[in-house]
Amino acid sequence: MKRQYFISIVVIFIALTAVLYALKINMPAYQFQVLECGNLIMLLLSLVTYSIVRKHMEGSSHAFVRGVYSASFLKLLVCMISILVYVLLNRAHVYKPTVFVLFGIYVIYTIMETWLLSKTVRE
Repeated sequence: MKRQYFISIVVIFIALTAVLYALKINMPAYQFQVLECGNLIMLLLSLVTYSIVRKHMEGSSHAFVRGVYSASFLKLLVCMISILVYVLLNRAHVYKPTVFVLFGIYVIYTIMETWLLSKTVRE
């Protein structure tokens, strides 16, 4: 695993954890445990995604694009299933902005991961 990718993803995780903690202090209605769990899931999926895309890097550029698309789809699917489980388990206490922040976490990881992987492929 490339050090730069791993370090960048961990830095994103730490930065998002700091932002989520500040959100917890300033706006306690957000469910910090749920947000941090989503952040951790995205970190783990980003590491799995790297291995998926790395397998496709040896092939053509089309194979790389398929790897990125499949990894992004996997992350989106896991994110949506996790949010569905959260909503079904906490129907009465769901805070809708928490769900939007979870999708925001997905978007941040996806953008950074795609950027880092395309940078890796160019090298």
